Amino acid sequence: MFATVDIVKDKIGQATRLLDELNLDCWIIFVRETDMMADPTLPMVVGHSATWQSFFVYTRSGEAIALVGNFDAEEYSRYGRFTRVMPYVQGVGEDFCKLIEELKPKSIAVNYSQDDCAADGLTHGMYLQMVDYLGGTPYADRLVSSEQLVSKLRSRKLPSELEILKRAAVLADRIWLRVAERIQLGMSEKEVAGMLDAEIEKEGYTTSFATIANAGVKTPASHATPTDAKLSRGDLLHVDFGIRVDGYCSDIQRLLYFKHANESSAPETLLEAFNLVRDIITETGKIARPGVKGYEVDSRAREMLVENGFPEYQHALGHQLGRAVHDGGAIIGPRWERYGKTPEIPLEENIATTLELEIDLPGIGCVGLEEDAQITNDGVKFLGPRQMELIVK
Repeated sequence: MFATVDIVKDKIGQATRLLDELNLDCWIIFVRETDMMADPTLPMVVGHSATWQSFFVYTRSGEAIALVGNFDAEEYSRYGRFTRVMPYVQGVGEDFCKLIEELKPKSIAVNYSQDDCAADGLTHGMYLQMVDYLGGTPYADRLVSSEQLVSKLRSRKLPSELEILKRAAVLADRIWLRVAERIQLGMSEKEVAGMLDAEIEKEGYTTSFATIANAGVKTPASHATPTDAKLSRGDLLHVDFGIRVDGYCSDIQRLLYFKHANESSAPETLLEAFNLVRDIITETGKIARPGVKGYEVDSRAREMLVENGFPEYQHALGHQLGRAVHDGGAIIGPRWERYGKTPEIPLEENIATTLELEIDLPGIGCVGLEEDAQITNDGVKFLGPRQMELIVK
């Protein structure tokens, strides 16, 4: 679902301030049939779907203009988010050009990006259509990427957004503990994931993404869906799941070990790995501060792993959380090609991010933990309770 009206209006105001900060005259979101292909920025600063070609124009002077099909106009007017709602009937091109000529922007930010999918919502076809509309005017040459604008808009969480993210993180941990008490030997990965999903539904929410469960080494810890593999003694159950609360996502990983009949506790190798993963999250949380670059934090995590004789993980240490479980903008990750420039973007206060890594132990499973956190000037503030001790059954 889309956000409440107040949050959308507040994000529109934030976008206006960012336009001024970044010396951009206006930001344009151009969409059509958004139930089929929606720009990622729509829930954040529009709040509704669109059927026909629609332009949403935000200016540094504070205007928010919706140029939409006539049958959509009433919906946009009703909630009072836009300073102007301009309906059209036969075609939008002429009205769009008149609006741009009225605004006379020297720079027009539009949603394309090579590095950030959250800022890449303008399809190639719609880009060509916009350029065609602006043909013969000076404005076609004034289109620039909105990547920096969208990154900051998604990253700088408002207090109301952080409060929802905290609720989502706290609820996820609470549901895990509730379900962990009922998990037994012989249950399949599908059954464990189903229990988590059922509890989330019982609370009136949905999952952030498809719940992952791994029964020891029977399946690899990846983005794969749960299987019929069953839990047996000596297995480390690893789960990765999240809850979408009022449009905002949590994302946590938790662990539970089933000891062998002749074991009084978990193996020392498992406890060592668990404690190291936990401590790396603690240590990197202390250095993840505004102005620090994500790759610098990620590098410290890798150093600690290697120093203790374990191989590096094969992903980023952290990704932003928000309306998407991977919310775009700066990441806490290595300078790999697949992450583009995002690990080099300085972290900012009030970014919501995960901190996550794992150690794969042969014969035991994935020792993976993930916690949700907020960047502050004093390091991260964890949004929900952490798993600090391994659960052993």
